[in-house]
Amino acid sequence: MEVRFPAAAPESRPASNNEAFRHAIPTFADDAARRDWLIEMLGEPNCRKLGLFPIPESLTLSVVIPVYDERATIHEILRRVRAVPIRKQIIVVDDCSRDGTREILRELEASSSGDLKVVFQDRNQGKGAALRRGFREATGDIVIVQDADLEYDPEQYPDLIQPILDNQADVVFGSRFSGETHRVLYFWHSLANKILTLLSNMCTNLNLTDMEVCYKVFRREVIQGISLKSDRFGFEPEVTAKVARFKFPGQNGQPPRPCRIYEVPV
Repeated sequence: MEVRFPAAAPESRPASNNEAFRHAIPTFADDAARRDWLIEMLGEPNCRKLGLFPIPESLTLSVVIPVYDERATIHEILRRVRAVPIRKQIIVVDDCSRDGTREILRELEASSSGDLKVVFQDRNQGKGAALRRGFREATGDIVIVQDADLEYDPEQYPDLIQPILDNQADVVFGSRFSGETHRVLYFWHSLANKILTLLSNMCTNLNLTDMEVCYKVFRREVIQGISLKSDRFGFEPEVTAKVARFKFPGQNGQPPRPCRIYEVPV
């Protein structure tokens, strides 16, 4: 005769530490709320080491994007820029695109919530000319250059503007060659970049590692306080040389102050 025993009730296992921690984290409406919660929980000094720090609500970041034939990427770069939890003025300068980018930008500007301003050049003049036009339109406290080809990630904006918010810098250059980790570039491209950076450093007495990088960040009074002439890719060495010579007017009997320049890995 077969004897059957009643099945034992399954043991209830205590929740793992990971599960308990996951349940302890609240949900957040946006990235800004998540950042504020982390700062409260971990403390501001620890969060700064992680690249998390409070951004003043009054701050406006002007993002200047020169565009030429970027139909394939213009939607995505604007989505990424808008996703950064900082109040922004987005300025797109179309350098007489011929692939349909202009038509896309007209539609995007018409449907925007007011954060997007599009400027159309009447003829192709080059990246330097497009940036000059964008800088003139900037009204934010800080101005950053953003390429439209998706090579650079707008998620890095908080790290790039931190030295300015901490009043340690007036201009910040990104660098693809500093820091413990970096993106691998083509050899001849990186070699040419390093030679150009070396020549620039010899002329400006700076020690930059990546003068040709896209990400350059300025206090608005700096970039609008220098006169730029280069229409094309000569913009990079020209703006570097001129911010190196830029001086803030003296105040309260103090002499003029030179521009403080930082680098941040990108």
